[in-house]
Amino acid sequence: MRTAPILLSDRVTSVTPSVTLAIAAKAKEMAAKGIKVVSLSAGEPDFDTPAFVKDAAIKALQAGDTKYTPAIGTVDLRKAIAAKILRDQNITAPIDQIIVCTGAKHAIFNVLFALLNASDEVIIPSPFWLSYPEMVTVLGGKSVFIPTDESTGFKIHPEQLKKALNTKSKVLILNSPSNPTGAVYSKEELEALIKVLKDFPNVVILSDEIYEKLIFDGANHYSIASLDSEIAKRTVIVNGLSKAYSMTGWRLGYAVCPEKELATAVGSIQSHSTSNATSFAQAGGVVALNQGEEEARKMCVVFEKRRTAFYDMIRAIPGLKPFKSQGAFYLFVNIEGTGLDSLTFSDRLLNEAHVAVVPGKPFGSDKHIRLSFATSDAQLEESARRIADWLKKK
Repeated sequence: MRTAPILLSDRVTSVTPSVTLAIAAKAKEMAAKGIKVVSLSAGEPDFDTPAFVKDAAIKALQAGDTKYTPAIGTVDLRKAIAAKILRDQNITAPIDQIIVCTGAKHAIFNVLFALLNASDEVIIPSPFWLSYPEMVTVLGGKSVFIPTDESTGFKIHPEQLKKALNTKSKVLILNSPSNPTGAVYSKEELEALIKVLKDFPNVVILSDEIYEKLIFDGANHYSIASLDSEIAKRTVIVNGLSKAYSMTGWRLGYAVCPEKELATAVGSIQSHSTSNATSFAQAGGVVALNQGEEEARKMCVVFEKRRTAFYDMIRAIPGLKPFKSQGAFYLFVNIEGTGLDSLTFSDRLLNEAHVAVVPGKPFGSDKHIRLSFATSDAQLEESARRIADWLKKK
């Protein structure tokens, strides 16, 4: 007897799989076949996790720290997060309003889950991290994009924000430094946005600050929550340990909620889905936040040098116009001069020159590609050579 096909929910069929993970997987598959692929696709540091952080997790394992923790995270880790927020942003965060999640991505999803009703609008500057609109879609919300480009430094202006906001607006997502562009909002630019947001008191700001420790050219990172007491009361800060401390596989992120009710809702969602982040990983997280500042600075110095060198390499290639990022570890490169769209460019580059990059279309711009410089100098030089040679032949 033939069984009927399993019917998936409308919710899940509306979601597009992650392009970045798919490209990284294809590059690894090619490498496994003996093809020498240079991958510029992954959004993770190429450094090892600091030894003292690993030692802390090993010690916790050896001590039997392998059981459930509170669903919202250990007290020690939430205290370390509160101390970090006070130290870096001068924001006082009660530990019962801090939720430890299995990565910053998980934190963003849980916060949006707690906030969105059907048809609520989420304002997203474009280009954007590709998971934002997918999360909004699966949760029944509506993404409203504010376009930016090189002429605006890939940052939204107050007039654009005012035009996008209305009575249906529920959340504004701000990501600084930005993935994929590396754009960083100055204090003055954030203050200008704050003036607009004060006219829309029901809008919650979700401030994604995952790249805050990777910032270049003497710029400073500012959390919008640190600049105005009223805005602070409706800003959720999302961050994690993946980028600053090279702990991507540890899956540790967190949400700092401006009020107890929201924190309770996020914690309740988590208690019924994943429960707690890994116990011994949290022990490592405490040490990373309390002792890892110097390691984060060292990595930032290396990334800035790579950014400068790689930017010069890429802009020397005819047809390519990279945006000089001020943070994170990406170059967002305009490819209009090649006559190719981003999907075609990326697919052909991988198959013909064996260089893995990420097309810009899933980020909101089909005329760009994203290159990660979180790899060695030798790999960056080799990738630039291959790209230049391929473009000459294409």
